[in-house]
Amino acid sequence: MSYKWEDKPELNITPLVDVMLVLLAIMMVVAPNMIYEEKINLPQSSKTTQLVKIPPVHIVIDKDKNLKINKDTFLLNAFMDNFPLYATKLNKKATVLISADKRLDYGVVMSVLAAVKQAGFSEVSLATNG
Repeated sequence: MSYKWEDKPELNITPLVDVMLVLLAIMMVVAPNMIYEEKINLPQSSKTTQLVKIPPVHIVIDKDKNLKINKDTFLLNAFMDNFPLYATKLNKKATVLISADKRLDYGVVMSVLAAVKQAGFSEVSLATNG
């Protein structure tokens, strides 16, 4: 048996590449349409509660020290005494937003804030111009 050095076996990979490209194209077309669903049994809750959106309470203090709560107007002196009574008809979990004129004394705003806190509101925010 004599082999010639010139007759080396050659591997032709062109058909292999063609088959792989066809398989890749088929996979790319079919893959987005495959849906896999896993059936899951979720536990039932013992109690269902609905989240209730509590409207915020807006307090606006103008430069003349007049206060406006939502749509009701108070004088500053009357507010300090009457707000705890007025607050009985408001939800204590509501957010209170205090807006004050920037020319007002800081102590006026802090006294209104103290009255709101004493009335039992825990979420109080001071509004600013952004």
